[in-house]
Amino acid sequence: MGLAVVAVVLWAVGATVLQPLTEPIGPWSETLPGNNTYWARDLRFLAILAIAAGLVLAGGGRRDAALPAVLLAGGWLAVDVAVDRADPYGTGPTVALAVAGCLAVAATATVVRRHARADPDRTVLTGTACVAAVLVLVAALIESPTDREPELDPAALATGLLLLALTLACALAAAPRSPGTRRPDGSPFPETAGRRRRYATAAGIAVVGVAGLLLVRTVAPGQRLTPAAALGTVLLTGVTLLAWDRPGGRPAWWRHGLAALVAAVVPMVLLVAAAVVGGMLGLAAPLTALAGNSPINSADSDILTSLAGLVAGLGTAPLLIRLERLGQEPARREPPRRANAERR
Repeated sequence: MGLAVVAVVLWAVGATVLQPLTEPIGPWSETLPGNNTYWARDLRFLAILAIAAGLVLAGGGRRDAALPAVLLAGGWLAVDVAVDRADPYGTGPTVALAVAGCLAVAATATVVRRHARADPDRTVLTGTACVAAVLVLVAALIESPTDREPELDPAALATGLLLLALTLACALAAAPRSPGTRRPDGSPFPETAGRRRRYATAAGIAVVGVAGLLLVRTVAPGQRLTPAAALGTVLLTGVTLLAWDRPGGRPAWWRHGLAALVAAVVPMVLLVAAAVVGGMLGLAAPLTALAGNSPINSADSDILTSLAGLVAGLGTAPLLIRLERLGQEPARREPPRRANAERR
C-alpha cells in the first residue's frame, strides 16, 4: 500500500502545482494550446493508475479484491476532473488533497485486504506488472509543446520510477511460491536459492530501468521512440523472468525469447495506434472541456497519452501471459475416487 500512498502524493502535487503551469491564460481568440499542452493531466492519470495497481498488489491480485481498486480509480478520475475545474493552487490544497486521497486509499485497502486470500492470483499480478511496465514508457515519453518546463522532467521521472517499482513488485508477487516456504506456525523459512535469484534479477532490472528512464528523458523529444521501445523490451522481458514458472528450476529461455520479441514490437505499436485513434476520435476533448481548460487548436489533437498507454498495456499483457503456458502440458485432473463398497 505504500506505493499507492506515494502515487497519491504525486497526484496531489500534479493537481495543485503542475496543472496550473500548463494552463494558458486567456482569452485565446487566435492562439490556442497545441499538442501535449496538458502533460500534467497525463502524469496525474498515470498516478491514479498507479494507485489502482498498488491496491491490486496489496490484495494479492485476487479478483474480488481488485474490483474495489478499479472502482476507486474510476471514481478518482471523476474527482480529478472536478479538482482540475476548481483550479486549486498552493501548499494548503496540496496537503488537503494528499490527506483526503490517503484516507480513500486506506479505506479501500481495508476492503481489499479483507477479501484477499493466502494464495495470490498470479495471472492478475502478472497482467498488472505488464500494464505498469508499459505505463513506464508513457511517463518516459511525456512531452510538452516547448519541453522547456523545469518541472516536466522531474515529474515524469518520479512517476516513471513509481511505476517501475510497481512493475517489479507485482512481478515478484506473481512468482510461483516454493512448497514449504512457511513453517506450521506461519513464520517464513529462509529464502530459497530460486527466490534469491529472482530478487537478484529484480535488482538488475531496477538498475537498467532507472538508467533507461534517465536516458530516454535526455534524448530529444522527437527521437525517444527507439530508446523507449528498448526500455520496454527490457522491462517486459524482465517481468517474464520474475513472474513466470521455471520448470526444473531454470527459465525456459526459448519462451522468454519469444516474450522479448513481443515486448519489442507490440507495446509501441499499440501505444502509437491508440494515441492516433484517440486523437482522431477526440476522446480527450470532453475532459478538457469539463475541466474548464482551453481547447486544443484545430491543427493539433487533444491526445490522452495515459489512456493510450493503458490500452497498450492491456493489449500486451494477455499475450505474455499466454506465452508462459506455451508448450506446457495441461494439468491432468485425477478421476474422482470411488467409495469403497466394502467400507461401512
